[in-house]
Amino acid sequence: MNLAESLLYALKEHGVKEIFGLPGDFALPFFKVIEESNILPCYTLSHEPAVGFAADAAARYNTKPSVAAVTYGAGAFNMVNPIAAAYAEKSPVVVISGGPGLADRNTGLLIHHQAKRLKSQLAMYREVTCDQAILDDPAVAPQQIARVLRACIDESRPVYIEIPRDQVFVEADPVVPLAPAKTDKDALDACVDEILDRLSSALSPVLVVGIEVRRYGIEDAVAELAGKLGVPVVTTFMGRGLLATSDVPFQGTYLGVAGDPAITRLVEKSDALMLLGVITSDSNFGVSEREINLKSSILACDGSVSMGYHVYPEIPIADLVRTLNDRTKRKDAVPRVEQKYPHGLAADNAAIQPIDIAKGVNDLFVANETMPVSADMGDCLFTAMDFINTQLVAPGYYATMGFGVPAGLGLQAASGRRTLIVVGDGAFQMTGWELLNCGRYGWDPIVLVFNNSSWEMLRVFQPESKFNDLDTLCFADIAGNLGGDGYRANTRAELQTALAQAAATRGRFQLVEIMLARGAISPTLRNFVNGLQRMRENHGG
Repeated sequence: MNLAESLLYALKEHGVKEIFGLPGDFALPFFKVIEESNILPCYTLSHEPAVGFAADAAARYNTKPSVAAVTYGAGAFNMVNPIAAAYAEKSPVVVISGGPGLADRNTGLLIHHQAKRLKSQLAMYREVTCDQAILDDPAVAPQQIARVLRACIDESRPVYIEIPRDQVFVEADPVVPLAPAKTDKDALDACVDEILDRLSSALSPVLVVGIEVRRYGIEDAVAELAGKLGVPVVTTFMGRGLLATSDVPFQGTYLGVAGDPAITRLVEKSDALMLLGVITSDSNFGVSEREINLKSSILACDGSVSMGYHVYPEIPIADLVRTLNDRTKRKDAVPRVEQKYPHGLAADNAAIQPIDIAKGVNDLFVANETMPVSADMGDCLFTAMDFINTQLVAPGYYATMGFGVPAGLGLQAASGRRTLIVVGDGAFQMTGWELLNCGRYGWDPIVLVFNNSSWEMLRVFQPESKFNDLDTLCFADIAGNLGGDGYRANTRAELQTALAQAAATRGRFQLVEIMLARGAISPTLRNFVNGLQRMRENHGG
């Protein structure tokens, strides 16, 4: 087989189910092999950032790597931001870039798309990936591929592979996957002993689950553990949507001052807070009503476990949860709190508020079925905190705009299910045009555009700035030109009608443009911003 085929088969063996890409001249040979080999399906999009976001969402859903394939220079540099987001939020994306051929490097001429040096691109991606390889020697390429893909899975972070265009068709051996590193059993047992001792002696233990629980595909195992421990369970802001279908003592999502006061008290007064797969970011804990002492907490994340000054390195979270399950006897379960979500959208002529959108979506979910949700950054994400708990992908920590629409397409490609996309008008202007690709692949998401002609989340932080004002576009009219159907809702009655029509129409994407007044934001966003501002004031920033 040739080198490209060896790579593609290795990707498939490591769990990759799809490729998202955008061809370019240095990548044309590789895309030829993708197309003609049919080893993996490939979905081409219109702009490299969308390719990265789509692959990120697919990886999150599959809990396996997904591929973002682009060309050298102009393509790969254009995708740095989405891969930085995937790195920050621990999503296993495999970046594959075409590259200049070995013969190209010996002409004495600068190569088009070259920035500073031929390896400037590699140097850039070293900052946002956990392992890298340039496949310029077919004799060692299989070993390089095996190493890089093992790192992608073990660390649940992006990796980078560059394949020179004149190496695509050279003969290469199959890739032999590397076995996972073995965990030190004695260290693992000691770690579990200490965790169980702390939990058993605590008066108010709480289990806080974060994104690694999803990334490593251990939701079911964590649900089993929660049931055995008999302790209250909450998710972080980033972990919203976890355990959505599990029967565990779930209390809700911890949002500090922006959320349910009962959950805030539960978490912040716990004397044994077990943070499982949680990123200790400001978006998760920057709005805490009272400062959480992470030194006294049990933190299992990034392949290690820390409890105060005791640190257990190289303890994979999957092994930790499995051993805790083996060692824990079931206790009396804490009652699951029945989640109360806003519902009952009023069909009147009142102006729409963000909370009305949540009510309309929840009514839709109850009348039909829940849908996986892709949310962009902004009040659309904070409004989604009031949706019935369902699978959710969103840039909750990295907070990049432009994620929502392409991630929603990646989510539908990966799940095979219709997806709900929530996005603001500012972010839609960045990547919303990717909806034109829906027709080619049979995707039919429902897209809710929050249109307030504004970068409203920025306005909340800095209301005096006029640059937050955007031109008013009619996105409902644009939808038809992109191959879908559009509805514009100015009132709650129009929103209810539009949602019903969108839900009933399959085979084409449905875009509901929701007109909001500037300044109309969700209570969750208002409280979140106020909490962050207080945190900054307290820390002199």
